[in-house]
Order: sequence, then C-alpha cells, then structure tokens
Amino acid sequence: MASDGEASGQDKLSRVNTNIPHPARVYDAWLGGKDNFAADRAAAEAGLQAFPSTVKSVRANRAFLARTVEYLVAEAGIRQFLDIGTGLPSANNTHEVAQAIAPESRIVYVDNDPIVLVHAEALLKSSGAGATDYIDADLRDPARILQEASRTLDFSRPVAVMLIAVLHFVSDEADPYKIVDTLMAAVPPGSHLVASHTAKDIFPEEMAAFERAMNEKSAEKVTLRDREQVTGFFRGLDLVEPGVVEVPRWRPRSDLEASAPAALWGGVARKPA
Repeated sequence: MASDGEASGQDKLSRVNTNIPHPARVYDAWLGGKDNFAADRAAAEAGLQAFPSTVKSVRANRAFLARTVEYLVAEAGIRQFLDIGTGLPSANNTHEVAQAIAPESRIVYVDNDPIVLVHAEALLKSSGAGATDYIDADLRDPARILQEASRTLDFSRPVAVMLIAVLHFVSDEADPYKIVDTLMAAVPPGSHLVASHTAKDIFPEEMAAFERAMNEKSAEKVTLRDREQVTGFFRGLDLVEPGVVEVPRWRPRSDLEASAPAALWGGVARKPA
C-alpha cells in the first residue's frame, strides 16, 4: 500500500506529458541530469545547435544564483526567499546556500512541473531551524503564489523574490512587468528582487537562432529581451552594484568565473522605504 507521500508523488507524475518539452526538464538535460524525456532532450539539442555555449551559460546562471543568495544572506540580512521557477534540484539550491550561512532562513519554491515538485518534496530538506515549502503554481498567477507563500513567509518582513531564468517564458502579451510589480508590491521595504533573463543582445545572431529553435520545439515559448528591457523589471527599486550585467560579471569570485560565456542579463535590487 502506498504511503500518503508516495500517493502524492504518483498523482503529480500522472500529470506529466512526456511528449511536450518542459523548461525545467530541458534545463536538466543541459546539465546532464536524468529527469528528462526524449522530447526534452530533442529541445535541448536544438538549443545547443543554435547556441553551442548553452551549457556553459546555464552553469554560469547557477553560479549567479549562488552568489546572489550569499550576498542577500551575508550582506543584506535577508532570511526569507520566494524562488519562482525553481527547476529540478541541482547543486547550490537556494535553501542550501542560504541555510549554510543562516540556518533559520525560510524558502518557498514555486514551479509548475510535477516532476520538479516530486523531487522538491524528496530532496529539498530544510535545516531544523529554518523551513522550506513548495507551491505548484505558475508565475503568471502571482496572487495565488503570494497567498500560498504566506503559509511559510512573513510578508511583514523583507523577502527576496528570485526570478532566475524564468521571465523569458512570459510573453509580452502576459505583461511580465505587471507580474513583477505585483510580487514586489506585496513585500515590504528592504526586500530584494533577483532576476536573470536570457538576452537577445548578447551573441545576438546565435540567440536569434536559439529563440527560433526553442519555440519550434517547445510549448513554452521564449521571449528574449535586451538589457534595457531586462532593466525595466527593476523599476522603482534600487539596483545593487554592479547593476544589470552579464550574469558571470555580477560579483564574480574569480577572473575565470567572470569570463564564462553566458547569454543572460542579471541583477539584484532593493525595495526602498
């Protein structure tokens, strides 16, 4: 007889359509993971053919995530994180980085892929002093995300909203700027926004081919944006130095890390009083 946890996992997995690529599983394929299907691998290969440095770019984005969380915990004093578009668990997940510095940190992960949620329940274990939670929701429904996140996060205290390589899946028609404004309106002064976004103006010819390849292969269409458009997501906030830059150049730990090829803009900003 299956346990409640097993039944819950089986119920989530029953919703997986293995014939349609999902961004989290395509990302997993680029990282050499095993939680992907033939359709995901085909989309991943199409992306690689268009932009051969895709894997290095993905890894640079993960390193950006780790550095920003370290900064937020160690220097900005943040103890709460709302990580939307989590993806499959990898090295240096948000809660691991945060709780290694401040064990009392609280993290809510949000994704809409059932496989991600099953892995989250199994692998993303909190420290005893802190907490983690997992929400099955879409970035395009920020009101639901905020409502469910309030079970774990105290929205009267600063929160870091993490939008790592997810906003490019929101079309202009869905108004991603309004979505970000809604999220940031719900958190108090002293909160932060961290965002990275695949760029149309870094390696522009290769990235135009990448955008076409991914949109031909996947039901989740991508909209690449330039630096000015990505900077627009931080409107009304105070950008932390060095501002919106190529993700390897956001406070790199070494010259080698800074020189990684990556076609993503990224930045961190603080909500003023």
